[in-house]
Amino acid sequence: MELHNDLVAPCGMYCGVCKRYLATKKGLPKQKGLPHCIGCRPRNKRCASIKGCPAISNGEVEFCYQCANFPCIKLRRSDRRYTTRYRISLISNLLDIKRSGLDKWLKTEEKKWKCPECGGTISVHDQTCYNCGYKAHDIS
Repeated sequence: MELHNDLVAPCGMYCGVCKRYLATKKGLPKQKGLPHCIGCRPRNKRCASIKGCPAISNGEVEFCYQCANFPCIKLRRSDRRYTTRYRISLISNLLDIKRSGLDKWLKTEEKKWKCPECGGTISVHDQTCYNCGYKAHDIS
């Protein structure tokens, strides 16, 4: 498992642990209502969670924490959804990236999402390793 800088979305989500990204990477069939995805930055998209943000769309900021409006209402909504459903905070991710730097944050995330069975990546959305099928219990 190796994490990549270009998979860290402006909102603080690591796209490499998204089930849409992992399914795409593994060549799995599309699930109903879930299009395949290779990540926000590789698709040249600014962020799926913070759609319509002018600071992101215009390239004024690389990450939401760099914005004068941080955390904006859109980010707070996404953060609330991710905190409730998946027990991760996008805002906390962004503050950690700001505080410790992207490389150090990625190393922490790599340990957090690494499958103990095969070394693959566990999805934040369904707590499943798409390499071996291992089902994690409360990674956060």
